[in-house]
Amino acid sequence: MDSEDDLLGAHDMESGEDDFYSGGGSDDDYNETDGDEPDYGFVEEDVDDSVMIASHRSQINYVVLKEEDIRRLQMDDIGRVSMVLSISEAEASILLLHYHWSVSKVHDEWFADEERVRKAVGILERPVVSTLDGRELTCGICFEPFQREEVVSLACGHPFCSTCWTGYISTTINDGPGCLMLKCPEPSCPAAVGQDMFEKFASKEDKEKYYKYFLRSYIEDNRKMKWCPAPGCENAIEFTAGTSNYDVSCSCSRSFCWNCTEEAHRPVDCHTVAQWIRKNSAESENMNWILANSKPCPKCKRPIEKNHGCMHMTCTPPCKYEFCWLCLNAWTAHGERTGGFYACNRYESAKQEGLYDEAEKRREMAKNSLERYTHYYERWASNQTSRQKAVEDLQKAQLEKLEKLSDIQCTPESQLKFITEAWLQIIECRRVLKWTYAYGYYLPDHDKKQFFEYLQGEAESGLERLHKCVEKELEVFLNAEGSSDNFNHFRTKLTGLTSITKTYFENLVKALENGLADVDATQGASSKSTSSKSSKTKGGGKGKGSYKSKNSDGN
Repeated sequence: MDSEDDLLGAHDMESGEDDFYSGGGSDDDYNETDGDEPDYGFVEEDVDDSVMIASHRSQINYVVLKEEDIRRLQMDDIGRVSMVLSISEAEASILLLHYHWSVSKVHDEWFADEERVRKAVGILERPVVSTLDGRELTCGICFEPFQREEVVSLACGHPFCSTCWTGYISTTINDGPGCLMLKCPEPSCPAAVGQDMFEKFASKEDKEKYYKYFLRSYIEDNRKMKWCPAPGCENAIEFTAGTSNYDVSCSCSRSFCWNCTEEAHRPVDCHTVAQWIRKNSAESENMNWILANSKPCPKCKRPIEKNHGCMHMTCTPPCKYEFCWLCLNAWTAHGERTGGFYACNRYESAKQEGLYDEAEKRREMAKNSLERYTHYYERWASNQTSRQKAVEDLQKAQLEKLEKLSDIQCTPESQLKFITEAWLQIIECRRVLKWTYAYGYYLPDHDKKQFFEYLQGEAESGLERLHKCVEKELEVFLNAEGSSDNFNHFRTKLTGLTSITKTYFENLVKALENGLADVDATQGASSKSTSSKSSKTKGGGKGKGSYKSKNSDGN
């Protein structure tokens, strides 16, 4: 592999990023592929494709919303519906809650059949009960008589006193978000209780709860918005449809998948992530370990692990059964004629006869399955640990190291952003690399598996080189007594490694999301080439014969 100085020199050339890990025949030192090795055609793309990829990755298809942004958008929707339909804001709120905050849905349903919508939602145009003027009215809850001005009614006309309204509203608020769809206290009455009634009768504490529910409903009932899943974060994400990239980053620094709300996991799809998470948390791997490393006691059937060299096994109390580890028969039937303590001729002869094939095969399969899972899980977890460490190192660099480095090298901190950018790239690449192991675990195709492992290995190699540069080589300049002439060389080198690593990982993500289509294309081209050569060989013989025939005729 080329040295890092060679890589640095290559970065100074304009073609450095395009040739990173490619099989191209450029003169720079980034080309690590021998001429005899196959060109996988993975990273080497024309300029237009590279520009297109960079442009696609830079598109922001989501917006991070703070509480004030959510409240503003909510009030804008309420005001729009109120103005278009010529109804009060309280009634507009009831409509939007019913139709999950879809303004277009409200408009469509309302103008299609206003009367039906009013009945379904509970916005009544006329009272369902009539009251005579000048008479006392009886509260429908406490059944006490009150003067007309002392009772309050919804559009339905059912009378209730202020005290009962206060208790009714307070109870429903404390019962949870169901208060947002509150109806008239009269049983079977469909009239909806609007926001104006909560303003009038709820206490200050209850109003805070109500408006919290009201605000949260705007996100939780809205198909285009979701809360950030980070603990303690109160931001929401508004997502724009029309893209297959669901990875979003909140301003709290939490990156997650908008589709499944798990941590960001490109290039792996949500279904694979769900499978991987279930596998990591399931008890199946414990059973695989038990199958691979233990045998059941012939008497009590409890699993026993062999932890000594002798084949003489004794089950734990109260069983205490003594048996042979190899043939699982009673130890009393063993002696010198069966091979002694460390071998069992009975087992060997029985195995040759095929008596233990099925059990051994099942145990071997369990062991292989466990070893395969362990291989991928360890690397998945190791990259997660490295990513967390990189996040800590970035925070430490921002709080301490950049200021110290600025003083030592006599360089403004604004000119040290390349170090922060390198750490951010490492954090992102560790995340991608981590999920490639989950991708690889579920990748069945053998040909694609080889191609995938090649790409994954190259990605890991490039990332380790970048990580080493920013982690180890930076310490030299932090511990220096004064400014160093080599610092500019380090800046160029680190910037170059950051850039080419970013380019490679972007192409890696693209390849995995496309299902490693290059393998299918290569196989198709190879089969066409083979059939073409075969037909030419057959056709070539006939051609020569024909040519000779004509030549003989000419003579």
